Amino acid sequence: MLAYPQIDPVALAIGPLKIHWYGLMYLIGIGGAWWLASRRLKAFDPTWSKEKLSDLVFWVALGVIAGGRLGYVLFYDLSAYIANPLLILEVWKGGMSFHGGLIGVMLATLWFGRRNNKSFFQLMDFIAPLVPIGLGAGRIGNFINAELWGKATDLPWAMIFPTDPAQLPRHPSQLYQFALEGVALFAILWFYSRKPRPTMAVSGMFALFYGIFRFAVEFVRVPDAQLGYLAFGWLTMGQVLCLPMIIGGIAMIVWAHRRHAAQGAI
Repeated sequence: MLAYPQIDPVALAIGPLKIHWYGLMYLIGIGGAWWLASRRLKAFDPTWSKEKLSDLVFWVALGVIAGGRLGYVLFYDLSAYIANPLLILEVWKGGMSFHGGLIGVMLATLWFGRRNNKSFFQLMDFIAPLVPIGLGAGRIGNFINAELWGKATDLPWAMIFPTDPAQLPRHPSQLYQFALEGVALFAILWFYSRKPRPTMAVSGMFALFYGIFRFAVEFVRVPDAQLGYLAFGWLTMGQVLCLPMIIGGIAMIVWAHRRHAAQGAI
């Protein structure tokens, strides 16, 4: 068994002001995405300025934060937030939904694309390879917060998390998700998108592999206490939300390549 590293969730405290690691992970994710996007900007559109890219990153980041928080409220714990709406503001305690954030990003992208003469999937294909940076950073934030841990196990890398009332050795599922949703997904999308691909194909790859990775890890992750398992004694809300991504990802990849082939045959 590995010892859980006791990391203070507060990275820096200046009087009453507290800066949490969880919040810093979002800054790392957004900053890293902007830096990598700036490197790919000429290949995407040489007429775009760094200022326009910064505008895109700003609106996408707003979609991530607003959508992620509202998605968690709606998908995972609506009754608690109805009882105490001020809890919505306590983002430093965690409680963000990837799927809600994805919806927020899609809405921001749709709005920004219409204002800048870019189709929805042109922008989504550009953004998709950048997203795993934020996903990986967010999972490190979950690990530091000692939240979203996994089921009990006797594997040699199990950890006892200080927030676990039972104090059992558990899967460090946050690190599994960091490795899959952060590192592996980034590698897949980055290398896949290095060559020109049909519009929608990169977005499809993102949806497919995120859905697969998240669906798999949910088998060893403890479901949210307020929801538990939704069906069959193993199906979680995360898996329910990932199924449309897997199916949709496959459909987008197939459709993108078929349309590309048909256009090439004309």
